[in-house]
Amino acid sequence: MPSKLTLSIEEEVIAQAKLYAQNQGRSLSSIVEEYLKSISKRRKKKADPGHHLDPLVEELCGSVKISSDRPYKDLIGDAVIERYLNR
Repeated sequence: MPSKLTLSIEEEVIAQAKLYAQNQGRSLSSIVEEYLKSISKRRKKKADPGHHLDPLVEELCGSVKISSDRPYKDLIGDAVIERYLNR
């Protein structure tokens, strides 16, 4: 069951956060809740001695789809060339 939470935040930060939420088509409450959930997940994972990946890395796992028809090393090589040689 949702509960109310009162926070003291600078007015400019609130204004920017509301604008961001509006641009994302979400409520500011949902964004804050998602953030708080994510940091509590990271904390739990850090406490797990069997955990080997940085929490941020693990959170990003699966967020990028890589074409299965090319080897990963080729994709990395292309990205390096794109980044440093095609300026």
